[in-house]
Amino acid sequence: MRAPVSVIIPTFNSQSCLPKLLASLFEGLDAGLIREVIVSDGGSYDQTCKIASEAGCHIVQGKCGRGGQICEGLIETGGDWFLILHADSELLHGWSDGFGKYLSDNSIAWYFRLRFSSPALMARVTGTWANVRSSYFGAPYGDQGLLISNELLNSVNGYSRIALMEDLEMARRLKGSLAMLPLTLLTDAERYEKKGWVIQGAQNIWRVVRYMFGTSPDTLAKGYQDRKL
Repeated sequence: MRAPVSVIIPTFNSQSCLPKLLASLFEGLDAGLIREVIVSDGGSYDQTCKIASEAGCHIVQGKCGRGGQICEGLIETGGDWFLILHADSELLHGWSDGFGKYLSDNSIAWYFRLRFSSPALMARVTGTWANVRSSYFGAPYGDQGLLISNELLNSVNGYSRIALMEDLEMARRLKGSLAMLPLTLLTDAERYEKKGWVIQGAQNIWRVVRYMFGTSPDTLAKGYQDRKL
């Protein structure tokens, strides 16, 4: 029986974080869950593609922009389920135990509980807010990952080829079909630690507000500095 899950990872200059994510996926390969890992790169000029190639990933290259990169990755997939992860994420040890039960219902798309890789109090506060927001408002962000069946993804016409906010756009389309996995996804805290938790959080909220009021994803992407996916 062929493994059911194709993993898609959009990358851009992700050499510092990608190895941890790829290492965390190996137990899914051993468990017969993961069919392939596709790295959809947006023009990295560091060692991202070399790292992905050495790990046995299939590499797709194209224009930078997460929505488009995810779409390009999906074109290359052969699985019945897709697991879309940001490059600065890491699955915790033991995640694959019993994971197959979440693949039994094609009508549900799953996302992970978020935790930041930082012991700071604000890391816990920000992670808790992200989990509350996604649970009660149906708005998980891309750093919480997305596990979705081919059937359900096709029913909502797939991802939009937009530079940013593809996660919120997908959450809108999947309203009523999203559920949180009882599993934690660890996310790198570098961007928050570099800019400050309050400043980065405020910028994220302001970006979402502008998007909700009609600012184009292309415009928002131009102001998205340090664009390491």
